[in-house]
Order: sequence, then structure tokens, then C-alpha cells
Amino acid sequence: MKNFLVVLLAVLISASVFANGKTDGGKIRVTFAGTEAATTGQSRMMQEVADKLNATGRFQIDVQVNGALSNDTDNLVTQARTGVPLVVPSDPGRLASQFNIPDLNILMAPYVLTDMSALDKLPDTALFKEWQAKLEAQGITFVADMYNGFRSFYTTTPVNTVADLSGLRIRGFGNNIGNALAKYLGFANMGITWGEVLPGIQQKTLDGCEVQVATAYGSAIYEVAKYLALTKHYMLQTSFVCSTQLLNSMPAADKKLFLDTITETARKYSQIIADEEAGYYQQMRDKGVTVTEVSLPEFQSAINRLYTNNDLNFSSGLKDRLFRELGL
Repeated sequence: MKNFLVVLLAVLISASVFANGKTDGGKIRVTFAGTEAATTGQSRMMQEVADKLNATGRFQIDVQVNGALSNDTDNLVTQARTGVPLVVPSDPGRLASQFNIPDLNILMAPYVLTDMSALDKLPDTALFKEWQAKLEAQGITFVADMYNGFRSFYTTTPVNTVADLSGLRIRGFGNNIGNALAKYLGFANMGITWGEVLPGIQQKTLDGCEVQVATAYGSAIYEVAKYLALTKHYMLQTSFVCSTQLLNSMPAADKKLFLDTITETARKYSQIIADEEAGYYQQMRDKGVTVTEVSLPEFQSAINRLYTNNDLNFSSGLKDRLFRELGL
């Protein structure tokens, strides 16, 4: 009920303030709305985009992070889909479930893409263009895909092997890709909003979470979960999406500037986030977290059945096609 009221309020505010993305001064007004803390690379990237666009005098960009508009990313995307002038950082797995495009899950499927450099080539692939077209047909434009760190397990008890996850209540993605990961690694997937994670672990309704290190540190997960297992099962990507209606309302030159600025800044921050990861792991250690280098082949082996059984309903030959188009 709380999340519904937050979303309803955001919609009402947006409807009263935004008119086709324009302010009274003629500037194009857009809000970047995310759930991560202000310190993460994703949030800083959005602020840099806002600063660049605002400096042109053509835009008035506002940035709302740390769940200020909503802690539910899917709800934010739904608002954008209806035409509210938002840019929302989602991810391929969420978009795959929300817009019924199963093949899009391949971008974040466990242990498939493991090198961030592949994302530089992604926009030029035929597959990516097909996914973009399917999203645009539903009112959403997929603007850019940014590397946002590897996700691992943060728990209240040590995790050294796959068996150690058995029965643990872990906050993960509440979608097909999150449920598939839980199925083969043996934990109970709790698809709650990010803002509920720290109190959930404090109150012992959760045994941990799987998330990228910058978000874990920015949200002070180290205060309640003292064990980090470096499973690196997802190469998390931030998929920046916005309303197709919003883009179509912009003059051509402004639209190009808007899209190019997001794309170029996303590429820049992919590298910044990658460079910062090692430092965040050390900061977790400094906060008293035990960081364990698990056997990745063991975890990869447990996940292999996901692909043998095709739990994610991938099209035949999808992985081979993706790798071929990426030149991998």
C-alpha cells in the first residue's frame, strides 16, 4: 500500500508539473529517478548528465536518487511508459520480465557475459536493435546499457560453497532471472524493494542479499551482514530507459543531444565503476566484513542446469548469436 501511494503521488506531481516535458520557460524538463545511494557510480553518472544538459540552457534536469520518488524500479518504469518525463535506471532482467522479452535476460544471465568491454559493442548488434524495437512498441526507449558492477552474496552466516546458501532467505531480483538463480543455488528469493533490505536483515526476516558492492557499501549493509562471498554471478548492467513519447516530443537537435549525452556518459562511468570496485571491497573489509574468494567453477557448474533446462525460455541459439554479434 505504501509503494502504491508513493507511485500515485509521483504520478500526480508529474502530471501537474510536466507538460510534454516542457517548463513554462520553454526548457525540456526531465527527472532522472533511481534507487541507489547518491554515492554510487550510477547516481553520480545521472548527476553528470544533468549538469551537462542543464549547462546547454535547453534542459532542466532534476535528479532524484536513493528511492526519493520510489524504491520500486518497475513502478518508475511504468510511470515513464505512460509518458511521464522520467529517465529510469533499470536492468536487462527487469525489462525482460516487465515487457515480456525473455531473450533480453541473456545480457544478465548468470555467468554468460563476464567482460564489461562487450557492452561497448552491444548497441551495434542486430539483437540489441530488435530488443529496442520491441520496447519502443510498448512505449519505452532503451537508451544505454552501462556496466554497474558484479553482484555477489552478502550474508549473516559464512558462504563458502553452494551448499551454504541452502535455505537462506536472500533478497534478490523479483523476476524470472532472480528466481532462476535461487532455484539452482538453493536459496529462497525474496523479491522486496531495496529500501526494505537493511531493516529486514536487522529484524532477521532476511539472511542477506545479493547486490553489487557499491550499493552494498552505500547502503551500509556491512552493519548487518558480515560475510561477503565473491560469487560474481551477475555482471550487472544499468539499462537507462525513458518514455518514447517524451523523446518524440523533443526537437530533433535536442533529442540527439539528450541521447548522445546519456550514451557517452554511461560509457565513461562503466570504466569508473569498474575502477572503483576493488576499493569498495577493501572498504567492506575495513568495516569488519569477511570477504571470501569462492570457487567460481563450483557456482558456474550449479548454474549450468539453468541453460540445459532453458528456464529462461531463450530462443534457440541465442547465446551463440549474441557472442557472434559481439565478436566473442
